[in-house]
Amino acid sequence: MQCGHAVSGNGYTNHCPKCLWSVHVDEDPGDRAADCGKPMKPVHAFLKGERIRITHECTACGLRKNVNSVRADDYDQILTLMRASAERMF
Repeated sequence: MQCGHAVSGNGYTNHCPKCLWSVHVDEDPGDRAADCGKPMKPVHAFLKGERIRITHECTACGLRKNVNSVRADDYDQILTLMRASAERMF
């Protein structure tokens, strides 16, 4: 990932809990079918129901995707991202 933190996952893990960056590897969640393989920057965080979701944007092809599940470990970084998103709005 972007920060160098080692990320272990379950096949559906798609972002680093430390920096929230991801890698463009999936077409559909968990399929690892994307050919791009480039870094995906966290660009937005939002609530959907009672769940927090992150929007990632691929730094190469520009594809935007929303993370479907966010772990409690990610909350500190997500709050920082949400503050930055809100600041850009005003």
